[in-house]
Amino acid sequence: MIETETLKFLTLSIHHSPWGKMKTLVQRALAVTAACALAFSGVSAATAVPLPSSVHSVGVAAAKKSAPVKIKTIGTKTVKGSAKATVKPSYTKAKNVTIKSALLTVTKGKKTVAKNKKSVKLAAGSYKVTTSVKYKLKGKTSTVKKTQTLQVKKAATKRSVKMNGKGYNCPSGYPVKGNRTGSKNEWKYHVKGGAYYSRTKPEECFKTPADAKKAGYRASQR
Repeated sequence: MIETETLKFLTLSIHHSPWGKMKTLVQRALAVTAACALAFSGVSAATAVPLPSSVHSVGVAAAKKSAPVKIKTIGTKTVKGSAKATVKPSYTKAKNVTIKSALLTVTKGKKTVAKNKKSVKLAAGSYKVTTSVKYKLKGKTSTVKKTQTLQVKKAATKRSVKMNGKGYNCPSGYPVKGNRTGSKNEWKYHVKGGAYYSRTKPEECFKTPADAKKAGYRASQR
């Protein structure tokens, strides 16, 4: 509409105005046309932007509630020789929770070693341990369970004991005497009943002759 009026204005100006005035009028008309074009382009650009059809609500993630009772993993146990490890239920609880019972059921392969026990003594081996905790919260009694694999390992056996070479006796359990100060500075080991056993001051004592051999000693000839 504005562009049409502008063209009419230019036409009238050409017919009714002197050339000098007409030139000025043409310049003004062109300026008006340019301004209108910019205005319309701005409106078009603004209307081209789609408005959101709906306002999306911002979801607020609710804080995750911690469990009233959480059963903890029982760590690997280590025992010496034929000794057994004592295993008990391990768990944490909220302040307002009352524990009614905490029991263990243990299996080894297809065999049930213990069932619903407060504690269990286990020798070296691999077990399946199920911890069952019954608790009360706000007047309601519930039970939570967890099954895990438990390893009971044997502690590494010490095969020798270092000595100072000044005494005659070896510690209990290490009867083999290792001697490095022979006449030829050889490494020899002596066992009970040997001719030089009682007279040898060991630098090292071993559990068995095989342990002494592995350490570099050779058997005494007497």
